[in-house]
Amino acid sequence: MIRVLGQFWRLLGLCISGRGGKLGLALFVAVVALKLLGVYATLRIISWTKDFYSALEAVDAKAALTQIGIFGIIVLLNSIRELSSQYLNKLVLIRWRRSLTEAVRDRWLRGKAYWRMADGSAVDNPDQRIADDCRLFVSGVLSEALDLITNIVAIFSYVALLWQLSSFPLSLNFIGLDFEIPRYMLVAAFVYVALCSLLTHVLGSPLKNLYVEQQRREADFRFALARMRSNVDEIALLNGEAAERRTLDQRFGGIMRNWRQLINRELILSCFTHPYNHTVLRIPLFVALPAFLAGSVNFGGLMEVSSAFSSVVTTLSWFIFSYKDLADLVAASSRLDGFLRSTEGNAGPAPVMQPGNGPLRISGLNLTLQDGRALLGVDNLTVNRGEAVWLAGASGLGKTTLVKAVAGLWPHANGRIETPQGSMLFLPQRTYVPIGDIMDAVAYPATAEAFLPEARQAALEAVGLGDRLNVTLGTGETGTGGLSGGELQRLALARLLLHRPDFAFLDEATSALDVAAETDLLALLRRELPDSAFILVAHRKPQGLGTLTTVELGAAPAAPATPLEPILA
Repeated sequence: MIRVLGQFWRLLGLCISGRGGKLGLALFVAVVALKLLGVYATLRIISWTKDFYSALEAVDAKAALTQIGIFGIIVLLNSIRELSSQYLNKLVLIRWRRSLTEAVRDRWLRGKAYWRMADGSAVDNPDQRIADDCRLFVSGVLSEALDLITNIVAIFSYVALLWQLSSFPLSLNFIGLDFEIPRYMLVAAFVYVALCSLLTHVLGSPLKNLYVEQQRREADFRFALARMRSNVDEIALLNGEAAERRTLDQRFGGIMRNWRQLINRELILSCFTHPYNHTVLRIPLFVALPAFLAGSVNFGGLMEVSSAFSSVVTTLSWFIFSYKDLADLVAASSRLDGFLRSTEGNAGPAPVMQPGNGPLRISGLNLTLQDGRALLGVDNLTVNRGEAVWLAGASGLGKTTLVKAVAGLWPHANGRIETPQGSMLFLPQRTYVPIGDIMDAVAYPATAEAFLPEARQAALEAVGLGDRLNVTLGTGETGTGGLSGGELQRLALARLLLHRPDFAFLDEATSALDVAAETDLLALLRRELPDSAFILVAHRKPQGLGTLTTVELGAAPAAPATPLEPILA
């Protein structure tokens, strides 16, 4: 329980501390005030109940009509209060959801946590955590917190009223002994709800874990569908429909298996809560009936004390009525808390990264796989600005891993890397395209506004994409806007022309181009960026860069690397 409350406070703190969160808190206070006015309205209705039924008992038509008018005014004012409360509550919801979403998003992006978590071993489906769980938590915590605060205040008001109204005792005879229970209706309310709440928790406690598992399996199914959409060409060429159907059936089968467990548990809980919900408004009348039959109260008093008893029981029954929603809220907060803790994890051991005084220097570097198996080793490598270096070696040796290590993205290594003085830009084999048009994509990772439209257009035209200026990327089945693999790599090279880095790393960045096109484009890069260093990973020797230094990479020693803590440049 303490752990769950700690999760709530942490997440609620993120909601309040973010952009617009404090205004959301002020609006929340206003919503609470409106909710508390609802308590007063309920007390007024209880008082009205006595007056109305007393008028009916006395067959007083004028008094009854007066009470009907009073009832109409109460309902009108209460409706205005409720509508205002709902509107302000929705304003709080969207503000706090924005604050929490931005906080979770920023922690996911900070320190490349999204990259460290990409294998899914710590947290699965981060998109679901950010998109769905933030929404579920804020909506859940607002709803339940408002109910809890209102009910805490209301219970004191209703108990005080019931205490005043139930001054009569209940006389009983048990095995020849006569005894009385003073203010028995108040005692009955607490005993009745306490026993029912305990039974509700016993029956419904497994729901939290089942809700967590259901959300995970739903997200896994969505991920499989999205992955298929992003690889439609490859699947179609391989006639992989049957294999994809098996994968989707397997994922959906997991949904169904957990769903059966979930609905079975909900059925067990509902077998108790459903009758409880239907009888909770009738029980007060039955409990107050002995006092009426004994002549302790008249008919109007019977209805008033029954209404007060009902308000006490209904308020105390908040836990019972909200159990499923509370379980869903606890599940969402648990998933979010686990996600945030994963983003705070240490990136792990990495080669020592130190800022150098000019060139890129690598010395005594050994790379390994996660299981400790050796990849490649680099004894000594220096690359100055203006140079072009081809990293050659056997396929599978770990050349791409070396580029990742220079970028600080490979923790399984030891040695020394002195990052160069100046800017670096890395071009992987698979070009990433963000959502937007191609004029925005060529500026990535900077904003489009960082470059003049003329400069962006000139860069695209220089690499042969002048006829593709109206392409929209990041949408459709593949998200490539119809660009071929070669055109996507041309787009990446246009980014080099636009950003003009001091050191450019090309990892198979021209593999989809023919030799002539590759030669022309690399020659263009050398002309336009004469002072930039180019470090290339490619299966064939690159042409067009002028003087090219070839570095033949070899395997690292078999002994596992001794990790050192990173000092990131």
